[in-house]
Amino acid sequence: MMRVRGAVLREVGRPLEIETMTLEPPGPGELLVRVRAAGLCHSDLSVIDGSRPRPLPMVLGHEAAGEVVEAGQGTGFTAGQHVVLSFVPSCGDCRPCLTGRPALCGPAAESNRNGTLLGGGTRWSSPDGRPGHHLGVSAFAEHIVVSARSVVAVDDALPFDVAALFGCAVLTGAGAVFNATDVRPGDSVAVFGLGGVGLAALLAAKAAGAATLVAVDLVAEKRELALSLGATHALEGDVDAIKELTGGGADHAVDTTGVVAALHQAYRATRPGGTTVTVGLPDPSAELALPAQSLVAEEKTLRGSYLGSCVPRRDIPRFIALYRAGLLPVEALLTHRIGLEEINTGFDRLRRGAAVRQVVTFS
Repeated sequence: MMRVRGAVLREVGRPLEIETMTLEPPGPGELLVRVRAAGLCHSDLSVIDGSRPRPLPMVLGHEAAGEVVEAGQGTGFTAGQHVVLSFVPSCGDCRPCLTGRPALCGPAAESNRNGTLLGGGTRWSSPDGRPGHHLGVSAFAEHIVVSARSVVAVDDALPFDVAALFGCAVLTGAGAVFNATDVRPGDSVAVFGLGGVGLAALLAAKAAGAATLVAVDLVAEKRELALSLGATHALEGDVDAIKELTGGGADHAVDTTGVVAALHQAYRATRPGGTTVTVGLPDPSAELALPAQSLVAEEKTLRGSYLGSCVPRRDIPRFIALYRAGLLPVEALLTHRIGLEEINTGFDRLRRGAAVRQVVTFS
């Protein structure tokens, strides 16, 4: 047993509380990981604001990198290894896992909904109960216990604050482009929403050879950043302007906003025969209305992509290789490095759209 500081959400709409909790040691198939960097993501914010209900209390955070301190039996990991955390553990045995779609792992979805680890139960305890695990990770803590199936080993030379981005922003955004679209050299791509996920998608589309890259966001500073990263145009969301710039519509549109109105814009901005991919998660009550005839008459494709449709143990090393080759300069997404005590200020900044990716760093 060890004492650990972490950021706990105890009530929807309230600030996170920095608490000292007791953390149980890892069991078989589990790892004790010292967290070195953890990103602030809209998926965390949606739990805080209540649009993604989770059992509370809960230690939040799901995008992280760290180092293994202790390995339980049968994990294949050793102490000292540097790792990136994945927010969907893969059981390896269910039908989605066996067919190469671990993002849809059934047992993982159940454990993530329940706030438990893949092996069941929680490893936190405090005088006020047993907080749950956020997406099997709970990265806003100094140390965490996780399933080894939530972990990917990475090169020790990779900076922790950059490595953390590969666990969500890059996995989701770049993965959506590489795995859920068929971007070819010379294609046009429109990316809606220029947070960490959207800009990762933009970088991936550029790496894939897109010639016309339209970046869409309401925040001027984010549009300017997108232009500096290779976007050919940056707009607030004028569908007619996107169609004009792309000669009738984008070959591919990627929506990262989690806002139904933006997804509708992305679909309208996609050319006949093109593909619209959405990775954002709207409020569970939200519904999308589309002209049904367009799916046939215009041969459009609309598809979702969770976790970037990735296989983390395959794709995280691939994306890191692209980063090392200078093709995915994801360090540009880092706008703020903060301490754990500043986490509520960080989420306020995220609500205002005043940050791309903020990372809590642990010394």
